[in-house]
Amino acid sequence: MSNYTTNTDKSQDVRITALELSNVKRIKAVALEPAPAGLTVIGGKNGQGKTSVLDGIAWALGGERFRPDAAKREGSVLDPELRVQLSNGLTVIRKGPKSALTVVDETGKRSGQQLLNEFVETLALDLPKFLHASDKERASILLNILGIQDQLDALEREERAKYDTRLQIGRDRDRAQHYAEELPWNDGVPENEVSIADLKAEMEAAQAIIRSNMQKRAALERVQNDAEHLLEQIDELKERYQTAMATAKKLADEVQRLPIAPDTDRIVQRMQDMEATNAKVRENKAHQEADQRASLLVDEYDALTGEIEDVRARRMALLAGADMPMEGLSVQDGVLYYNGQPWSCMSSAEQMRAATAIVGRLKPECRFVLVDRLETMDTDTLREFGAWAAERGLQVIGTRVSTGGECTVVIEDGEVVESAPAAPKWKEGTF
Repeated sequence: MSNYTTNTDKSQDVRITALELSNVKRIKAVALEPAPAGLTVIGGKNGQGKTSVLDGIAWALGGERFRPDAAKREGSVLDPELRVQLSNGLTVIRKGPKSALTVVDETGKRSGQQLLNEFVETLALDLPKFLHASDKERASILLNILGIQDQLDALEREERAKYDTRLQIGRDRDRAQHYAEELPWNDGVPENEVSIADLKAEMEAAQAIIRSNMQKRAALERVQNDAEHLLEQIDELKERYQTAMATAKKLADEVQRLPIAPDTDRIVQRMQDMEATNAKVRENKAHQEADQRASLLVDEYDALTGEIEDVRARRMALLAGADMPMEGLSVQDGVLYYNGQPWSCMSSAEQMRAATAIVGRLKPECRFVLVDRLETMDTDTLREFGAWAAERGLQVIGTRVSTGGECTVVIEDGEVVESAPAAPKWKEGTF
């Protein structure tokens, strides 16, 4: 069988050096020594126990939360037994009726699940959990790895606050512009309202003259009445008559010289015209004020737009300077991108490679990842994936619905086939 491997290894890194599984799900007995780096492919037809190998490894290293449903092989009288040897000298054993855990180091010292949890990454045992996570969850995992999640959250809150403020200002701007457009505008009127105080004074003076004239005409009428009465008594009142006539003459002269009173109707009309003009002036001022407010809101909206763009630029710069697990990875608007394509548009092979790279960075000392359904890759893509993992010192143990030469081992009816198909001899670095 063919392994995609390099000699890459580090003493502080943890890999699976060997495993022995029996009576687990569909497995009768499987022993395997995975390649220390690169890709180890467990092949076979459907229902033969390929995925059971991965489930057994996950159960052994991840604990009871990874215990499979119906863990014991159907029809077997023996309990499941799991043995996984690690490159750090630990041997992990689960066996017995309750599948009790034993972790033993090279000196024979025993430990438990807590020690395994220190260096085993749970997503490395359950890659589909990452693959099927939401866009936000995947992006959050990557950003936490990069150590910039808090900074990006702060920038996102800043952008959201400015966006909400700009949104409200935009609404105020639209209302102000709409209000300004609805207000009437009058051409040919003065800029400021005119005063009607002078006309009121003129009106009061005219009314005073009218009252005075009326009083004098009434006085003349009374004197003339008196004169007529005196004429009837001329003999007795001749002197009074003469005096009255003299007074009447004098008053008559004054009446002849009475000033002509202004036309009050005309003054009223002028006042009405002036008030109409002032109403138009007020309308124009309201229109101008509404235009000015709308203009100020436009400037404020544009300024906030510039600030939002600045926040976005800082966020992009922060992401651009981050040490991504894989070249071409990025985060845009809370979604993982690879070479400019969002997660939903990435091929299954690209998603698998990105997920493996990201999970491999969660706990850098955990250098193994379990991958199911490698049949989603064609043989060329599989070769590239194996070479890519080998270059990074990642140990990838995966399953593939195949019995071809690309498989490291082939499982049939829960056991490794004794005589597997002959694999072509690949030159180093080629598939």
